[in-house]
Amino acid sequence: MSAISSYARALAAATGTAAPIATVRHVHLSERPLVLVPLTLAGEANAPLAALVGTSQADPTLLVVPQPRNRDLRFAFAADLAAIVLPHVLGFAADAEELANGSRAHDAPQLILPNPAGLAFLRLFGRSTRFRATDGDYAVPPSVPLLGRWLTFFAERAEIPGSSLARAVTDLLSLHWATGQSALEDANLAAAMGWIDPPPGRDGPTSARLAEDPAHSPPAGPTTDPGFDNDILAPAIAAYDAVTDPAALPTVLARLRDVLRGQLQPTWDLVWRALDLLRQLPPGASVAGRWETDRARYTGFHTYMAEEGLPQARLDGAVAAARRLNRIEQAQSAYDAERAFDDPLVMADHRVTGEAFQGTVVAVDRDRRVPNGRGKGRLVTRPLLTVRTEDPVRLTLGTRVVASSRRKQECLIVAIDSPGADNGAGADGGRSATGAALITLEAQSGMGRSAAPAPGSVPEAGETLCYSAVLADGVRSVAMPDAADTPWTHGGPPEPYEPNERDTAEVWD
Repeated sequence: MSAISSYARALAAATGTAAPIATVRHVHLSERPLVLVPLTLAGEANAPLAALVGTSQADPTLLVVPQPRNRDLRFAFAADLAAIVLPHVLGFAADAEELANGSRAHDAPQLILPNPAGLAFLRLFGRSTRFRATDGDYAVPPSVPLLGRWLTFFAERAEIPGSSLARAVTDLLSLHWATGQSALEDANLAAAMGWIDPPPGRDGPTSARLAEDPAHSPPAGPTTDPGFDNDILAPAIAAYDAVTDPAALPTVLARLRDVLRGQLQPTWDLVWRALDLLRQLPPGASVAGRWETDRARYTGFHTYMAEEGLPQARLDGAVAAARRLNRIEQAQSAYDAERAFDDPLVMADHRVTGEAFQGTVVAVDRDRRVPNGRGKGRLVTRPLLTVRTEDPVRLTLGTRVVASSRRKQECLIVAIDSPGADNGAGADGGRSATGAALITLEAQSGMGRSAAPAPGSVPEAGETLCYSAVLADGVRSVAMPDAADTPWTHGGPPEPYEPNERDTAEVWD
């Protein structure tokens, strides 16, 4: 937990209402998301019990498995879910734009789940259906394995930091608000919403306590409350099992559907209420770029399914796992950097730790030229900026930094001067405990190709800037005193979808 988040939680506990920890929205929200609220049967491995699914709050579809231990009914549920999910998911691929290296859909589907446990259900349900055979013994409709492969794709994308294709609402709320309860309690959607948007006349703690009462607020799933299981659900399923007269079956099913809808509807309403709250925040500047990557990944997987369509493996091989871990680590670094540059509150975390500083430009040597180090007397433009800051600075000489308002201009720290400082050799990076620090920066890029810097490309005296060692491409800068002329390499376009190692003969039962 960061210093700003810790302070915000303490503030929320003191005031009784959630404190914002973001000024912009750091996730893309679709105009028509597909919301899925699942329930599973306790004591069974990922046995679906019911689900509310749809793209409209006013018109959800209720799917029920009257006897979750019956495999035929479970896969009938999967076929019904596929009939809703697949047309929505596949419909976005028809509208695509042509690019130099392929096509990319103008939009992509977005799956919204109540909590991380819902995403885990998505992953396990995709695993249990994507290998199903469509002929022979225990055959299922072709839509069932196709649904499993798409659910697996969304579950895998949910593990990529910054991706918006599949998200849990509780994670989105925790990204933008801090409550006065623990992170574990924030996983309870009703409790988190009680802090963020309490009903009139109640504060956060009171609303959260009521939300933890399953009689007042049913769990957001996918597991149900034991009291509900024993007192209501078990008798309703037993009544279904005991039916011998077909004429009595509709009445029994209607009762079972009513009790399950009663468990799902409060969570369904909370999800949409949370989405409305998130929409009130303006999107961050980098959100659109990450959504472009999501659209490219969606289009690549759709093309792969149309051309080959083999199911994802149960487990990655060693090489595939290493590549995936590398992609996740790179995405996390880029996501952290983009959030910091988009949001002053997120950047404040880096300022507190000394990885960033905000100050006023007090001096500029705009026309400074130095040898480029390659011989032949060639000179390059390297202006010097002196920034006065009151922030604690724990950066060393040679560290590359970028200003949040000038992301294309990298600077090199060449001097740190403050009362009692040791110019970078001490534990505080050259800044004393009291007094302002003067940071001298050498501008490295973003000034045009001519000998004289382009107008406006170099900060002016009196300009207030916030510099950070978290570079725009997500790579944390390290000291590079001899690399003044080394170009910084940024990430290229997103890679097309590449399937992992396959075992197409395997069928998961």
